[in-house]
Amino acid sequence: MNEQAILVRINLQESDHGRRKSLMDEILGALSDRLGLDGISVLRGVAGLNGKGIVHAADMMHFDVDLPLIIEFCCSPQLAETAIELLSRMVPDGHIISIPVTRHRTT
Repeated sequence: MNEQAILVRINLQESDHGRRKSLMDEILGALSDRLGLDGISVLRGVAGLNGKGIVHAADMMHFDVDLPLIIEFCCSPQLAETAIELLSRMVPDGHIISIPVTRHRTT
């Protein structure tokens, strides 16, 4: 059984901060506590180019590298719209994307 869903992806940097803690932690808390979402993944990039054209990359010589983070989750279109509205107040403009997908279920 297939169903239509939305994949939501949020692009951040490790150094991005929310009001009281890391922005990643605030986003995960909001998605879980306020919207009841689960199945949220956080991916840490090995390198990235920031908005100022500076490359940040993980290597053995630098332990304080500000690497890119991607938070993503998949949910119904209605829940995705609610989540994006909530996230747009927390995340820098243009850092949220959504992609229509097909979720494949066996039962």
